[in-house]
Amino acid sequence: MSTTATITLPTVRPLEPPIGSEIDFGAQIDGVDLENLTDEQFASIRKALYNHHVVVFKNQHKLSPKAQYELTKRFDPVSESYGHGKTIDAKRSILHPDLKTVPHQPQVQVIGNGFVPSYEGLENVQLKHPHHRTFHKDHVPDEKDYDFTRFYRWHIDAALYGLHPPQVTTLLAVNVPKGRRQTLLYDDGSEETMDVPLGTTAFVSGQRMYDLLSPEDQEFVRTSKVEYAPHPYIWMSSARSRSTGLGMHSEGRELPDSELPPIDTEKIMVYPMCWKNPETGKLSLQIHPSAVHKIHLADGTVIDDLERVRDIVYKLQRPAISPQYVYPHDWEDGDLVLFNNRGVLHSVVGAFKPDEVRLFRQCNLAGSEPPVGP
Repeated sequence: MSTTATITLPTVRPLEPPIGSEIDFGAQIDGVDLENLTDEQFASIRKALYNHHVVVFKNQHKLSPKAQYELTKRFDPVSESYGHGKTIDAKRSILHPDLKTVPHQPQVQVIGNGFVPSYEGLENVQLKHPHHRTFHKDHVPDEKDYDFTRFYRWHIDAALYGLHPPQVTTLLAVNVPKGRRQTLLYDDGSEETMDVPLGTTAFVSGQRMYDLLSPEDQEFVRTSKVEYAPHPYIWMSSARSRSTGLGMHSEGRELPDSELPPIDTEKIMVYPMCWKNPETGKLSLQIHPSAVHKIHLADGTVIDDLERVRDIVYKLQRPAISPQYVYPHDWEDGDLVLFNNRGVLHSVVGAFKPDEVRLFRQCNLAGSEPPVGP
């Protein structure tokens, strides 16, 4: 008599939006061993990710960097390199201070805040949580810094030069400071604020961002493309962000081509404004606002006035980062969060005291194929 092994599929439970929230994405997944994942279980996780955009696995304290990398890679098996590749001229890149590499699993990065004596082969590591003071044109007054905060930078995880955006990013909370909450300020005249957990990662849905647009704007974003700046994280290094973290002020502070590393024009990325979900076919408005350079219109003309480009993108994206549409994840030790990097924007948030140690592992891999447009 033949017997067939029963495969336990993970359970997927949509997140319950808090009172006042209108988020329509996010789910918790339970009942799966991520160190020993079957193809059927992964297929269930993949379907959940592309339907819910952000999925949370609790109690993953023991997940190895190798298993985190293998799970990330499974979404794009041909992908190999870290999502940002090897940054040329790293010291001028705005990403430079934020990442340390796990020596025995170089596709996995360590991020966080404070001093870590030893972790996964890294010794005596000083981590620094990005603070909006270093990136925004103005900042929360120093005396209010631990009570108030801002979105640091809304973005997609992507090099945007020479490499395609990762399909998915995985974030594991190894150590999370407890107790404090902060009031997030938009500081843009809207009077909008949010109560957020200390050091939250904030997510918004690109699908909601598209759905909130007028029919005319939906037509515009379906038929237009964005050209990103060459070496964007060096190019923008002297520019300063809006108070909402949603793109840059136009003050002529971007570095000219002559001050950038050599530019290979074939590596300059031009992507549709809208990216199609591989599972549902729905469109997400997916633009990295800080790195935009030009807009290519349906009729072949190009908008290359940087201030105008930024203003167009800002007006398209700003409605969807209002508080009711933002999911600020309340991290606990052992949380593993996977997010659809081609369907959400996210931002670091928060200001830590020097002795508040936050330790996270991040993995994403440059996409093997470009995003698919409408």
